[in-house]
Amino acid sequence: QVRLVESGGGSVQAGGSLKLSCEASGDTRSRNCMGWFRQAPGQEREGVAVISRGIGITYLTDSVKGRFIISQDNAKNTLYLQMNSLKPEDTAMYYCAADRSYCNGRPSVGDFGYWGQGTQVTVSS
Repeated sequence: QVRLVESGGGSVQAGGSLKLSCEASGDTRSRNCMGWFRQAPGQEREGVAVISRGIGITYLTDSVKGRFIISQDNAKNTLYLQMNSLKPEDTAMYYCAADRSYCNGRPSVGDFGYWGQGTQVTVSS
């Protein structure tokens, strides 16, 4: 089993920054791909960024390229999402996710077996 706990969400003005953290515990073999998804009210959950454990290969969805950075600290079992130049359209609940399979390009919800409870990010204009 894998447990994921997100933190770092909050409210910021457009142009500001936030850094999300996801502390993971449990079987490391079930966390070969880790990532961030987000879901705004009335919209489907979408993949934002993923990273392959130990390999460091990353994927970022087009709308956040150049603004968000995904990273991980394996010693701390923690996944991060540095979010810069935030826009109102980034407002959503952000979820940490993990799966045994290695990341393979654009992530989808069905690719991940483990999920955190989410942390809210609100960006005001």
